[in-house]
Amino acid sequence: MTVTADPRPMRGIAAMAVVALLSFVLVACENDGSDAQQGAAASTSALPASSAGSPDPALANKIRAFVEQTIDEQHLRAVIVEVTKSREPVISAAFGETMSGVPATVDMHFRNGAVAISYVATVLLQLVDEGTVSLDDKLSTWLPEFPHADQVSLGQLARMTSGYPDYVRQQAMLDALYADPFHTFTPEELLAYVKDLPLLYEPGTNWSYAHTNYVLLGLAIEKITGTPMDQLVQRRVLDPLGLDNTTDPGNPSIPEPVLHAFTPERRPFLQVPEGTPFIEESTFWNPSWTITHGAIQTTDIADLTASAIAIGEGSLLSSESHQAMVSTDLRGFGSPIEGCPTCFQQSEGYSYGVRLITTGDWVMQNPMLAGEAAAMAYLAQEQVSIAVAVTYEPEAFDADGNARNEADQLFRELGAIVAPDHAPPIKR
Repeated sequence: MTVTADPRPMRGIAAMAVVALLSFVLVACENDGSDAQQGAAASTSALPASSAGSPDPALANKIRAFVEQTIDEQHLRAVIVEVTKSREPVISAAFGETMSGVPATVDMHFRNGAVAISYVATVLLQLVDEGTVSLDDKLSTWLPEFPHADQVSLGQLARMTSGYPDYVRQQAMLDALYADPFHTFTPEELLAYVKDLPLLYEPGTNWSYAHTNYVLLGLAIEKITGTPMDQLVQRRVLDPLGLDNTTDPGNPSIPEPVLHAFTPERRPFLQVPEGTPFIEESTFWNPSWTITHGAIQTTDIADLTASAIAIGEGSLLSSESHQAMVSTDLRGFGSPIEGCPTCFQQSEGYSYGVRLITTGDWVMQNPMLAGEAAAMAYLAQEQVSIAVAVTYEPEAFDADGNARNEADQLFRELGAIVAPDHAPPIKR
């Protein structure tokens, strides 16, 4: 196994993302934090390079040992991890390979998926702080022609309580996606898959994860400000936070060096027989289907860490808006309903504020798409941040090309090691 230290101080696409979300929610609802793992014992060997400059080398060694164990047990191709306490680096290291014979490194870039939605939510809440909009304003003020817009508020879009169906759950959209994973979807194309469908429930009466919400919210914010989303996020979030390695290139490219990803998730669509070896490189598949245009980004582990801290502390928001973002008020809210696979009751293990997940005492995001997964998390009580990015070996996937979000799982395991008094809810 290759381990590369940081010299600085410091199904994939659609169905798999939903499976990963629901699989954790089910165990979290059952467990709500009672089975947190305490991690592997500290190594007694000499300090690795990734621990040598750490203010807590024993803890760094314990983290490293656990990641090394996990990368083998869970069939991971690469893991990049960074942990800080009080903004001081505990460990920043890369494990495994990006491609055969090419070691993963901490400066590699990868897609950040839903992390960028936290930036969009930050822009929305900044507009609230400035008195430009209210979370109670109806979508119809800016998108009057979209169905049910007069019933749905900006806050309901942001909290995933609008009732709009998820375009990612529509078979026609999935077929188009898997037929050509390099296709560029426009927001209008994505919304066309659901615009004629009825609401799943009356807005504000239930909760369901739907990519539709943030495509609509992005379009509304552009109408509100008269500014493209990529410019808004750059000016209002990325520049103030110094996230120089986070960018929306407007196409599927990723800056060098690249963390490469591989997935068999098109196996069912291509009708590859079970038992036949099948894996595709998905690194440069087009992620335009994922969220609002202008916020489809690549990043690196350092920027993921900085985002976890800044979003977790609300450094770009008023105290009131930050509290809304990290609110746990939805815990206990919502319920499963027929025809809505992502409707469920919010819990200690997984609940929503304004586009930020709370889990136990942590706030976090856990994107997963096209053979890669990531997690960023922050524990305010102990000023701990955890950032993880992973890619997978073929053995990590089931017969349908699905896999668990191992970045999310690693965050939870590492959280129990770094902050055992605030261990994130987890069940193996």
